[in-house]
Amino acid sequence: DEAVRGTCEDASVCKRFAVSVGYWKDPYIQYFVRQAKERKAPEINRGKWARYYARVHGVSYLIKAFLKKTECNCQIVNLGAGMDTLFWRLKDENLLPKKYFEVDFPMIVARKIHNIKSKPPLSKPIMESHSGDSLLIDSHSLDSTRYSIVGADLRFSSDLEDKLKKHSLDVQLPTLLVAECVLVYMTPQQSAGLLKWAASTFPVGMFINYEQVNMSDRFGQIMIENLQRRQCHLAGVELCRSLDSQRERLLLSGWESARAIDMMTVYSCLPQADVRRIEGLEFLDEKELFEQLMQHYCICWASKDSSDL
Repeated sequence: DEAVRGTCEDASVCKRFAVSVGYWKDPYIQYFVRQAKERKAPEINRGKWARYYARVHGVSYLIKAFLKKTECNCQIVNLGAGMDTLFWRLKDENLLPKKYFEVDFPMIVARKIHNIKSKPPLSKPIMESHSGDSLLIDSHSLDSTRYSIVGADLRFSSDLEDKLKKHSLDVQLPTLLVAECVLVYMTPQQSAGLLKWAASTFPVGMFINYEQVNMSDRFGQIMIENLQRRQCHLAGVELCRSLDSQRERLLLSGWESARAIDMMTVYSCLPQADVRRIEGLEFLDEKELFEQLMQHYCICWASKDSSDL
């Protein structure tokens, strides 16, 4: 698990750097991760930063669509949230759901709670949205009226459900679950267990999954080899063969409908004026390499809708 936990640090550093260069605005990431000192070659930057830009905007688009459709009378469960700052950004936009949950390894949760407790720009928004007498907080969990963070292993969904219910998870509320580069580190059986639990628990629900795709070709194999050199094993990579295999896993887990698109498609759908702006931030002449990278990541989303929302 150590290598998987290390991906949290990698993602946080990448996001912090991309924000500092100007790809998107996030005033909160600075409180969770220090600025990386080294500056990599532009071709590495653009490929990575533009992919993160498309990921952040693509996932955010779906989340905000869900919030608007439910008029924020819903809950969000961010699985493997790491140092994500979405709660604070949604509060700034007056788009908070009734409750926002985060789940990650206890070690990562402990670090995040320490940052929240020690940095007023993080703790103040939680207190402002809290209506109880005092926060419930220990080393591996924090619970307030609108925000909760729980240390749990996503491979054991029964333990996960128990912990979330202790923090006031309401299974009758429309629920959005988000997993970004999480399921791929679980075996197919483990991720299927999590997806089936989510599909069977919430009568009205949506699941967003961002991760690798088209991994059976040569480019995908190189990506796998690079990760293996860092002792990072993609236990669930066989389900990342294609967009079809990504959709099928969701449908076989009990979700009623599912869609999947690669990140090159997402990138082409983003506001073109903003795409031109970010393409001006870093020079890249290896466009073919960039497109290959974007075709090996995807956003999938599935829904279950008993109330015809």
